[in-house]
Amino acid sequence: MKGLILPSLVLAITGALNWFLVGLFQFNLVAWITSSIPWIENTVYILVGIAGIVLIIFYPKISKEVSP
Repeated sequence: MKGLILPSLVLAITGALNWFLVGLFQFNLVAWITSSIPWIENTVYILVGIAGIVLIIFYPKISKEVSP
């Protein structure tokens, strides 16, 4: 499970940063990184969504590990 949490966090943070930049500056970080290649861009969005679902599912276990 630990091997799944860190990549999920990185992807979720990337997604949150992307939405922040889109909302504030109308700058799509994912499109910029992927050179606006649609299938790569869609793949990144799908991975960000899966990462969010993974974090939701494992949240109870993660919160128990972090809290004292």
